[in-house]
Amino acid sequence: MAYEFKLLRRVEFSDTDLAGIMHFSNFFRFMEAAETAFLRSLGLSVVLSRAGLDVCLPRVHAECDYSAPLHFEDEVLIHLLVERKGERTLTYQFRFIRQNGSPPREVARGRIVAVCAGRKGNGSLKAVPLPALLADKIKAAPAGLLENGLSLVQLQNFRSKRIKASRVRGPAEGLTS
Repeated sequence: MAYEFKLLRRVEFSDTDLAGIMHFSNFFRFMEAAETAFLRSLGLSVVLSRAGLDVCLPRVHAECDYSAPLHFEDEVLIHLLVERKGERTLTYQFRFIRQNGSPPREVARGRIVAVCAGRKGNGSLKAVPLPALLADKIKAAPAGLLENGLSLVQLQNFRSKRIKASRVRGPAEGLTS
């Protein structure tokens, strides 16, 4: 059962504002991209109907706190943690860690709460239990990881593995920092 996922993204020019920093709203897009990749890694899609499930996961809460800006071409690790798995809800915690620069630095934390909902006959949504196909693949992260996140050593090890992997692939080598 999975409780975490890491996605590496680069801040694109279109993600920035006139001040040259990533616009605050794009942190939410990056959170959604990490959730989509997490579900894909479990053999699912954020569009659960693709797995034959007649439910969806609308957001009922989203937040993000920022401690430092991201700029064009910054590499950022989005660390998704399943903070809570309820009977009908999933709460994700996101940590944004800028990878370029030494040492890597956490620049923001976000949270999304999604409720599992089924469509009623009139088209409205009603909260329903998470389907077993989804619930059986996900669990809440250990409390220590939720409280403390990745250690500096873990961040550096992730960065080192990523750089080594990019060298094996060839063309991406020029894109690593």
